[in-house]
Amino acid sequence: MLWSLIKILFFVAVIAALALGASYLLETQGGVQITVAGTEYTLGPLQSVIAALVLIVAVWVLLKLLSFLVALLRFLNGDETALSRHFDRNRERRGFQALSDGLMALASGEGRLALSKANQAEKYLNKPALTNLLKAQAAELAGDHKTATETYRKLVADERTRFVGVRGILKQKLAEGDTETARKLAEKAFALKPRHEETQDVLLKLQAQAHDWAGARNTLNAKLKSGTLPRDVYTRRDAVLALSEARDVIGETATIEAREKAIEANRLSPDLVPAAAMAARSYIARDKPRNATRILKKAWEVQPHPDLAAAFAEIRSDETPDERIKRFTALTRIHPDHAETRLLRAELHVAAEDFPEARRALGVLPQIAGDARALTLMAAIERGEGASDAVVQGWLTKALSAPRGPQWVCQNCQHIHADWTPICTNCHSFDTLSWEAPKPQDYASATGAHMLPLIVGKPDEPDTTPDHGDIPDANLIDLPEPEESSEKDKNDGPDEDADRPRGGETR
Repeated sequence: MLWSLIKILFFVAVIAALALGASYLLETQGGVQITVAGTEYTLGPLQSVIAALVLIVAVWVLLKLLSFLVALLRFLNGDETALSRHFDRNRERRGFQALSDGLMALASGEGRLALSKANQAEKYLNKPALTNLLKAQAAELAGDHKTATETYRKLVADERTRFVGVRGILKQKLAEGDTETARKLAEKAFALKPRHEETQDVLLKLQAQAHDWAGARNTLNAKLKSGTLPRDVYTRRDAVLALSEARDVIGETATIEAREKAIEANRLSPDLVPAAAMAARSYIARDKPRNATRILKKAWEVQPHPDLAAAFAEIRSDETPDERIKRFTALTRIHPDHAETRLLRAELHVAAEDFPEARRALGVLPQIAGDARALTLMAAIERGEGASDAVVQGWLTKALSAPRGPQWVCQNCQHIHADWTPICTNCHSFDTLSWEAPKPQDYASATGAHMLPLIVGKPDEPDTTPDHGDIPDANLIDLPEPEESSEKDKNDGPDEDADRPRGGETR
């Protein structure tokens, strides 16, 4: 409404200015004298201006007429398209100008303006490959998904622009969450352009989400051949896909061929922990313990992991704790100072009720690492050695608020997974899980310091702290340290176990 009012006012102002100028010229004295064939013509000021305008128009018409005569002569000389080019030249100029303006509007993020210019270019130009592409992208930017879809379908109908049309509809289906249709479109786009890197990545991700492991391996192989994937990354991801395929088919009644897939995954990437564990279990099921031991030892050399230890324990399930400690020496002598090795040795000795040796196996790990697993083991060791409840509860209290230790963490979104999986359950990224300690989270926990008084309890001496309400504050209560004994133990005199270290001290 405001823009229409401005245009009306501008038109009125122009008319008023022209009228004022004409009246001024009428009142002005003088003029222009023109002599033609002995006849003299005198033009006043207003007549002179009108004559000048008429002359300009006449020159423009003359030039157009000359251009038409040139095109006509070319047509008469055998150029059959000379006349059509003459009449279409002006339309093409307007069409390309509209196309240029539309591209500028698209780059500037002005979707509505770009769509208007695309329609204008489509009107003047007979080049659907250009105008439809601009129109589809402008419609997407403007939020007109119906027009965008219709235009992309027009692009699909043209062999020259088929890939662009399929790719456009593919993006729309991904935005809508229709992954099944998107996967079929990605396969079609991949067939049209196998070396297109973005299409390869999208198809690989969709195939992995659909558990189409065989198709994903073919796509991965195409990425290697096209040079868009380094060979070491290809080998690792091919092993992940082989492992995923094995996990889908392996079971108690799995065939030999199914179990061979797990072994193949381990062969492709021996450092892949889930592949090593599954391959070892496949050999155990086939009564080949030596092969299982060899695979697990090789994987343990790369990265000690609790899943490897669990698979190693399954090689013999009828052994005594002492026999298990002796057999596990094949693993524990590899990287003996690694945290996972220390924790494994401590767990084995706790199971054998050799608590002093379990304490020596942990060493200073509870003080250095201080994760929940190490602290819980210390509580078990203290309980096994007959420590007081206060000492045991002290270690358990620390374990409540301690870090959980290494876990399967997605490198893309930092989401934590209980078990390894080829696809992140949060961001759906492929092969992004890594065994590491997650980043500390900045949040308050009900199992933190505020729960200490409820778990450990208050000391026996009278409470002289002021009343702060029903909920006790851990900072105002003198809690017993893990290494302190109870008041009753102090009154009973020295104990024969007084020299035994407490609270995580090592011998």
